[in-house]
Amino acid sequence: MNTFLRRVHHWDTLAFLWVHVTKGFQYRKSVRFISRTGDGHLYLVVALLLLWLDQGNGSHFFWAGILAYSLDVSLYLLLKNLIKRDRPAAKLDFYEAWITPSDQFSFPSGHTAAAFLFACLVANFYPVFAVLAFLWAACIGASRVLLGVHYPTDIVAGAILGSSCAALGLYMQGQFFVFA
Repeated sequence: MNTFLRRVHHWDTLAFLWVHVTKGFQYRKSVRFISRTGDGHLYLVVALLLLWLDQGNGSHFFWAGILAYSLDVSLYLLLKNLIKRDRPAAKLDFYEAWITPSDQFSFPSGHTAAAFLFACLVANFYPVFAVLAFLWAACIGASRVLLGVHYPTDIVAGAILGSSCAALGLYMQGQFFVFA
């Protein structure tokens, strides 16, 4: 690992420990609930409801989402397996995460990527809900750090990945940010 990445990891670890050791966050049940809303089921339910209920934007939302999520999952898996960053509990001997993660590596956060992708789609097609969607996506990202399965930069990378994939999906659908 080069010097820059070592420094980033050092500061990332300090930020992680600051949250978990200094602040002693105790709201496990609510944080788990928030994190679970980002497991993927909600995205499919909302997309199918919009496809069914909104004849104008529903199908565009659905197909842009299919394209964007296909890109997101492909890039997410590629990055996870190329970078292979261990999760905090694997690196910190004295720390145990509050949940069991679905895979071994932490960078980038797939939950955060999916949440920001979804928030970008919502912002594009239903701008009145944009602030709420991005707040929810940020809460999902924060929940992953608070549950102890990600470092803060994993969340930032996930947000960038998801937002970029949303932009590409919208572009490929010819729907690129019509509210701009």
